[in-house]
Amino acid sequence: MIPALATLLVFQLLGEVAVRLTGAPVPGPVVGLALLLLALLLRPSALEAIKPTTQGLLQHLSLLFVPAGVGVMQHLQRLGDEALALGVALVVSTLLGLLATAFTLLALMHWQARREGPRDGG
Repeated sequence: MIPALATLLVFQLLGEVAVRLTGAPVPGPVVGLALLLLALLLRPSALEAIKPTTQGLLQHLSLLFVPAGVGVMQHLQRLGDEALALGVALVVSTLLGLLATAFTLLALMHWQARREGPRDGG
């Protein structure tokens, strides 16, 4: 278990270092996860070494939400004070996300129709 946890932490560290060196606008742990995926694709046998530990972490993933819940409870008054702004931001961002998705879908459908060319009606 310790070597598997060390492996996960090393890849997280590699991701943090890569982000700091490149200034990429991506969280270090995400880059570390991508590097781990690449390593596992190149050496599939390593998966068996970390699989039991990662499955154990995933089984207890809900515990990682406890700090976020505590943070919300500590700032409940502020959330109440900013409720209108938060509500507007949530609604507007959701609508923008839906619009972006719809326009992307329409553009891809148009692109696919042009690529397939005219069809014979028969």
